[in-house]
Amino acid sequence: MTRYIFITGGVVSSLGKGLASAALAALLQARGFKIRLRKLDPYINVDPGTMSPYQHGEVYVTDDGAETDLDLGHYERFTGVPSRRSDNITTGRIYSDVIARERRGDYLGATIQVIPHITDRIKAFIGGDLDGEDFVLCEIGGTVGDIEGLPFLEAIRQFGNEVGRERALYVHLTLVPYISSAGEIKTKPTQHSVKELLSVGIQPDILLVRTDRPIPEAERKKIALFCNVRREAVIPALDMKTIYAVPLALHEEGLDAEVCRYFRLTPPPPDLARWRTIVERITKPEGEVTIAVVGKYTGLLDAYKSLAEALAHGGIANNVHVRMNWIDSEIFEQEDTVQRLEEVHGILVPGGFGERGAEGKIAAARFARERQVPYFGICFGMQMAVIEAARSLAGIEGACSSEFGACKEPVVGMMTEWVKGDRVEKRPQGGDMGGSMRLGAYPCMLSPNSRARAIYAQDLISERHRHRYEVNINYLARLEQAGLLFSGMSPDGQLPEIVEIPEHPWFIGVQFHPELKSKPFEPHPLFISFISAAVTQARLV
Repeated sequence: MTRYIFITGGVVSSLGKGLASAALAALLQARGFKIRLRKLDPYINVDPGTMSPYQHGEVYVTDDGAETDLDLGHYERFTGVPSRRSDNITTGRIYSDVIARERRGDYLGATIQVIPHITDRIKAFIGGDLDGEDFVLCEIGGTVGDIEGLPFLEAIRQFGNEVGRERALYVHLTLVPYISSAGEIKTKPTQHSVKELLSVGIQPDILLVRTDRPIPEAERKKIALFCNVRREAVIPALDMKTIYAVPLALHEEGLDAEVCRYFRLTPPPPDLARWRTIVERITKPEGEVTIAVVGKYTGLLDAYKSLAEALAHGGIANNVHVRMNWIDSEIFEQEDTVQRLEEVHGILVPGGFGERGAEGKIAAARFARERQVPYFGICFGMQMAVIEAARSLAGIEGACSSEFGACKEPVVGMMTEWVKGDRVEKRPQGGDMGGSMRLGAYPCMLSPNSRARAIYAQDLISERHRHRYEVNINYLARLEQAGLLFSGMSPDGQLPEIVEIPEHPWFIGVQFHPELKSKPFEPHPLFISFISAAVTQARLV
């Protein structure tokens, strides 16, 4: 029997609903339950694929090619359960689906309304595409009171009534701020948030209260009294030094025990040994390395959420702290500014779109190649490294990417046709932007005796992609003659996936996004190897 937990938020956004949901799922998983996590996003975009990184942060891509909310990255990192397209829904997708059904005549001439047609589709999403999970945790984006979120709140209210309260639990995350001028914490924002939730017919069963300090017993009882919950169901969620301490902290506060009590379950205590090991390694490292991340969206670090976590995972595997030096790539388009990279132990150039800052990324790749500094290029970062090598090593002076407009030597060009599984995918020039990239998991064959093959320790790998442009295979022979090795290719030999410089201490570019598959208890092998090379570099500088 599947049980459902709905996580809502109030007072302000960015309180950490995604982390709280992931941590609770990890605790239930540690007690032996099979779990699934889902995100309901009220914005009208069909998905975040066309949204600016400054608006929405990172776009997280699943194996089956869905462009989703970054919280799904937290879900996977904390539980190891691969997310699917069916685990993220938006208002845009719901309305698109309902309108398409209406146009086909599926509703037999009925007047289409928010209730029941929109709420019915939301409920179908919540309970669909499951495989015997014990718990489904659904996080509702935004905050209670947002007008666009009302259909989702109504849908989960209906859903709870339909499956029965013995199978549905509501967790509400709120803020308990500390007012320094008064010298006390205030419970009133939480009270008002719960009142707002009650106005749509939902009584929370558990309150997660975000705070930067312990909540006195009197205030905890006050919250329970005014919000109509048990005192034990008021769970403090304090700030942690690392997000990977959150499952341990919430367990100590009794969150998973309260969930089990509500559902009248008596599972064994959770096995949290791996979380304690992870936190131990993060808080007590044996050393430190500095990695320069030369990107385009460094003004909002959520744009690189999975990347930052994957670098930290590489540090966990090597028992070192990874200090990330976030640098706007446009800086390096000015003369002599690339010298800012002198003291770093590794350079990572991440993905991105558009010409802005591209020459700065190329300059960073050149610095890493010439100064023998470990270099890791991801997606756009691989393409810029190839363009740099084409110009500097292969003598292709006009080497560029057609992404930036017409160019004489399109070493990187737009891909309009490729193979996925047993079918050919096609994307026309100038078509819709949404969902038009090479998305999701694709296989890659590794060359024997290459660094990539040694790192992965296998011949065939699968990694997640999100891009429109590829290294032009027509230039491969000239580039390899100049010293590059394309050590990873698509099985049909048409798409370059990994490039490396064999004579360099560590220089690898990948067309895919390995950061999306890294987890604290299973760091990605490329990040383990990259940070290991940075540790070696640190001993040399």
